[in-house]
This record gives sequence, structure tokens and C-alpha cells, in this order.
Amino acid sequence: MYQKGYGIIDTLAPLHVGATAGEESGNLNLIFRDQFTRTGIIPGSSLRGRFRSEMRPKRQSWLEKTLADRNIDIPEASEREIVEVLDNGKENRISRLNWLDKKAKELNVEPPKEIDENFWYGTSADSELSDSTTEAIVKFEYASVLWIPVFCPGQPIVWVSSPKLLKRYQRIAGEFVTLKDGTKLKDIKPSFIENLKYTGSQTVKTLPVEGKKKLFFNFGFLELTKGKTDLSAWFPLGEELPAVVVADDEISMIHDMALYRQSRVRLKDDEKRVDAGGFFNTEALPEGTIMVFPVAIRNTATKSWQPFNNDTESSEIYLGGLESIGFGNCKITLKNIASKKIEQQEIKA
Repeated sequence: MYQKGYGIIDTLAPLHVGATAGEESGNLNLIFRDQFTRTGIIPGSSLRGRFRSEMRPKRQSWLEKTLADRNIDIPEASEREIVEVLDNGKENRISRLNWLDKKAKELNVEPPKEIDENFWYGTSADSELSDSTTEAIVKFEYASVLWIPVFCPGQPIVWVSSPKLLKRYQRIAGEFVTLKDGTKLKDIKPSFIENLKYTGSQTVKTLPVEGKKKLFFNFGFLELTKGKTDLSAWFPLGEELPAVVVADDEISMIHDMALYRQSRVRLKDDEKRVDAGGFFNTEALPEGTIMVFPVAIRNTATKSWQPFNNDTESSEIYLGGLESIGFGNCKITLKNIASKKIEQQEIKA
């Protein structure tokens, strides 16, 4: 019923996906967290919304070209809102895309399904078609941290994960990842993953302290009691980074230590003084964080889902908020999905 694949997020800048507290809470911009590991997540709705917004311009460009070919007078490209005069003389403002949709509907013109975001991701709640909603063809679950970079003197960066985070990656990508000995990642027993605690990758550099291999973090020394092993299968982008696996009850503390944090102020326009309520703190997942999320596509009609331009499997996309201060740039790579012909169809709810 579904073709399954997965996506990998490599943060190229700090990533903030969360909520903003009010002034009474100190204007804290906190990220969303997993309820058990307390590590950062990106909700599936945020991923779907981002992919929807990436496809929407394709449909708009197709509508503009098609209507122009039919000698329809298209407003200037700078007009993002179109003013219509109703029969009662009142003005009605609608978005440019809604205006194009309206004209296309009058001419019985429909854009190709391949570039119709409402077909792939379902009709959005604010659409005039919300009374006849469609089920999304593409399903997104939340993205979770797989490896998070942490400052470590002497490295200077070590990527950290935990058994629970590795197990979720195994569930998502286990069918598609093969180890060097030919074993599928999904066939690895949970006990083996649990035993990876306090194991380092082959590329991590340890400090010899009293004859023991240790890493130094801000909270103290961490001993690699299991030594080093090949962790390349757990790095979805192919490069085995300097890394260590810690216990599930420790990842939250290390994760919070690794977060990018910044205090910012908004100054008054006419003098260098903080505007009222203009002080806030923000936190974000650091640059270099590796996240993973599952994707499922209904296989009920012959169409190809190509969310990126030029039929590539990866692209740079901005996720989350605070783009104005340089946050959100990520590289998303889709596995087992992008270049395949999949059967899809629109399902009326």
C-alpha cells in the first residue's frame, strides 16, 4: 500500500523549529523536543509544509504560462494580491495563486499532478477546497536527531548519539542499509545496539588518562569502555565522523550542552536603547547535526514524486524559523524515493 523511504537532514546553519514564549516567560525561543530523549525534533507537519511551499511556485509558473498562452491578461509579477470588484461594488483581495486557480477553473485547465502540491500533500486547511479535503499522498513522520556535534577539546568536535536514537534510524532505514559483511541494518539485534554504549568510531581521537581512553566534555571525562569500532553503517551520508555513543539517560544533558544559544535585542529606531519587549533568547540545533525522518508514499496511481528540481535526490532547503538571523539552511537527501515511478492517486476524504 505504501512505498517507504527516508530523508536525511544535514544542518548547514543553526536550526530552530519551535515556539516563541511571551514576554512574561523571558522571550525564550525553545526548540521542539522528543518526549523521551529530550533531543530536538522537527514535526512531520513542518516538513510537509516546507515541501508544499517548495512545489507551489512550480504550479504557479505553469498556470501563468498556460493562461498567457490562452491570451489571458496576467497581472504584473509584482502584484502578489489581486483586487477584484464584486457585483455589489465591493473590492475583494485574493492571492495571486488563488486568482490563477480561479481563471484556470473557468477554462477547465488543470495543472499536471506532478507539480500540484494539493495532490501530493493534501488540500491545505485555508484553501477554498477545504470542504472537500484530500488525503496526502506523501506521508511524513517527525525528524529526529541521529548525531549531534558537541565541542570536545582536542577534536575539536565529536558527534554524539544514543541507543534509542540509533534504533529509530534502524527502524527507518534498516531495509535499505547494508553492512560490510552483507547483513541488513534491520537484522541487527537490539542487544547489539545497546552494547554500543561508550563505543567510539574509528576516527575519534581519545585522551590517554591513567591508561584509559577518554574524551573530555564540559561536564567532565567520558571513558570509552568498549573502545572503538566501525560505526560507518550508522552514518547515512557515508562519512564516518569522530563519534561516540552514550547512554539514553545521558544524551539529554549532552544535547543541551551542544545547542546553539544566543541572546538578542531589538533597538529603538531613533536611539541605541533596547525597545520594550525587544530582548529574547533563542536556542537551535547546531550546524552539522544529522537528522532522519521516514517518508511513505501511497502506491495507487502512476506518478512520480519529484520534490526537487532537476530530478535530484538532494537539495538545500530552509527549515524552521529565524531565517532573518541566518538560521535554517539545511541539505535534505531523500533515499529510495526520488527517482522512482510510483503509483499514486488522489483520494477524496
